[in-house]
Amino acid sequence: MEDKIIVFDTTLRDGEQSPGFSMNTAEKIHLASQLENLKIDVLEAGFPSSSEGDFEAVQMIAQKVRTVQVAALARTSKEDIDAAWGAIKQAANPRIHVFIATSDIHLKHKLKMSRDQVINQAVDAVKYAAQFTNNVEFSAEDGSRSDRDFLCKVFEAAISAGATTVNLPDTVGYAIPAEFADLVVYVKGHTPNIGKAILSVHCHNDLGLATANTLASINAGARQVEVTVNGIGERAGNTSLEEVIMALHTRRNYLPYYTEIDTREIYPSSRLLAMITGIPVQPNKAIVGANAFAHEAGIHQDGVLKNKTTYEIIEPATVGLKTNRLIMGKHSGRHAFRDRLRKLGYELSKGDIDRLFTKFKDLADKRKEIVDEDLEVLVAEEVLRVPDTYKLKYLNVISGTATVPTATVQLEIQGKEKQKAGFGIGPIDATYNTIAKMTGTKSKLLRFSIDSLTGGTDAQGGVTVRLEENGVQTLGKGNDPDIIVASAKAFINGLNRLAHLKRDSSAHKTK
Repeated sequence: MEDKIIVFDTTLRDGEQSPGFSMNTAEKIHLASQLENLKIDVLEAGFPSSSEGDFEAVQMIAQKVRTVQVAALARTSKEDIDAAWGAIKQAANPRIHVFIATSDIHLKHKLKMSRDQVINQAVDAVKYAAQFTNNVEFSAEDGSRSDRDFLCKVFEAAISAGATTVNLPDTVGYAIPAEFADLVVYVKGHTPNIGKAILSVHCHNDLGLATANTLASINAGARQVEVTVNGIGERAGNTSLEEVIMALHTRRNYLPYYTEIDTREIYPSSRLLAMITGIPVQPNKAIVGANAFAHEAGIHQDGVLKNKTTYEIIEPATVGLKTNRLIMGKHSGRHAFRDRLRKLGYELSKGDIDRLFTKFKDLADKRKEIVDEDLEVLVAEEVLRVPDTYKLKYLNVISGTATVPTATVQLEIQGKEKQKAGFGIGPIDATYNTIAKMTGTKSKLLRFSIDSLTGGTDAQGGVTVRLEENGVQTLGKGNDPDIIVASAKAFINGLNRLAHLKRDSSAHKTK
């Protein structure tokens, strides 16, 4: 009989910690709902003690999703555990996830603690967490570089204290697959009470081996995998959810295990994350990259036309990549519009639907065909956004080979309309210079990128910018068939996010 592998998704915690992937509360809730559609087993919603904003986001996610376990991370302190429980206590199945480092490197240089002190602190933390819920996970940070016998001793103590899951992390992506599998076997064989808990693994991708290490650990006896959508995470990222799931799905002859994951939701989950963060998936990324199911070489094309299995080991539809799309246009009705949004994973209020439908009609008047990506852009612009301090009301740009690029911009700034004109070395530079003067921003533009979100010359253009001001970085995103308008929207969106972060920071300081 095949064993079930528990899928623990940490996109909203470990993934969101990586540079460029921060999300606001509304974005986290939408992604959490999509992860529920994906049918993961455990959703690690965040680290509640890290900030008041993270606490509130975890709390709202715990109230929203009902079919998955919701986990909150905590260090081995009562304050952290209290914050974690406060955030998730209304979840249908809450899990407290406590951790402490166990490697001699961390004990000496970070914790400045003895091994006995680490064990005592781990035991006290697990016992305290177990007073709130019988669903407690304990992680031994930097486990792959820890002394094996000490690691087993810590796990034994944590299980005796009430941990129902013990997690073995390869925190810095140091392990090699055969080595990591051997460590899992050793832990299973030298932790006397390991049968009372699930053994989990959490791998990082610093050497590009996170998926390989995770799969090797499953064959060695691990029964929970900690993963992220698109493999996002600290430094080089975490184990990629889509890679592990599809390896298990495709190679059952070698990996005779199963998960509850609905593989058809893999691609929509990947797209939603990329849409929210504004960071596209690399084209050659396994399973979800743009080239994952593309064939350009003549020999490959010939083989696929004769029989897909010559060069495709996965049916695109298995991961939710549709070859046929529902094309919508200016004659589409409100019911079809709402139904299509639902199928894309968006359960929106009547007010949101009405506002989006008006925008949809406006876009349909400009373009003949509206596809799924266009609808996702509308949701991102109108629903998944912070309150507007600045709104773009009007933009006119003059540019060419024989004229100085000039931008005339009209903004609504805190309810008042202002207009100004400015110059630049190009149309986008002129636009940004003018907006910067109008808003008085001191932010630096660290990154500017343009992507075509849909096909054709009338495609939606997507612009992503990264801004920094006083050490605070944020993303700005804008989409429009006119790339200069999209650029202006992205800059203004980034400025709105900076203003939102400043207000949040001020509010938290006064509490």
